[in-house]
Amino acid sequence: MSIIEIDGYSFDFPDAADAFVFDETDQSKPNFHGVTQLKCVDIIAEFEDSYIFIEIKDYDDPSISDVKNSQLDHQRKTRQEHFRWLKNYLKYKYRDSYLYRHAEDKVNKPIHYICLTNFDNALNHKMQKDLKYELPVGKVSKRWNQNFPKWKLCRLADV
Repeated sequence: MSIIEIDGYSFDFPDAADAFVFDETDQSKPNFHGVTQLKCVDIIAEFEDSYIFIEIKDYDDPSISDVKNSQLDHQRKTRQEHFRWLKNYLKYKYRDSYLYRHAEDKVNKPIHYICLTNFDNALNHKMQKDLKYELPVGKVSKRWNQNFPKWKLCRLADV
């Protein structure tokens, strides 16, 4: 059983061969990758038939990227800029993590990229669509608990 606690969440991967914080900041940990310009996803979980890359983005104000519900021009422009920044940030997290794992000879299975966000469904759908266009990550995924019933996820504050 692999339990990971990060960013106020607890992930339980009972069927994982390995699961760890990939964006490790503690130099004493084995998954610390040094201080570089490359970005890492928050968690990597390895299973018999695949790897899962997980990135968590939990905003105090999820409307910061909600262009559709902007009412003022300057608000729309600011939200478009943030949405574009976030999309690129998530894209580069995947890309750079893939490069690290390629160098470690750990891309020999399909990779699934999961971005946990606290946006509403419409904004999540737009982000998924845009990332799918820019990354080779496969099918659009469903919500965490629907898609991964064996891997329990709960917000630590709710426990």
